[in-house]
Amino acid sequence: MKKNLMLIVIALVVGILPLFYNFGKNLEEPFSGSDGLAEKKITEISKDYKPWFSPVFEPPSSEIESLLFTLQAAMGAGVIGYVIGYLKGKKVNG
Repeated sequence: MKKNLMLIVIALVVGILPLFYNFGKNLEEPFSGSDGLAEKKITEISKDYKPWFSPVFEPPSSEIESLLFTLQAAMGAGVIGYVIGYLKGKKVNG
């Protein structure tokens, strides 16, 4: 019981702490990804840098981009959960 309570508290702290503390240095867009920061740093270092290729699909807004990223993460978690459950059930049933 004590172990479960500690795990719940740790999960809550890990989940809530980033909402109140800005870990990134980019204050204009605090939840932007590292892609934008990397692009900015590369152009600072080399002014004549040209990307090797362009994206196949460019989402119309950052909200859609976040949605697609979240869906991708959810599908990956679902596949991993299914495989772990399948293997656990296979082990238990023989």
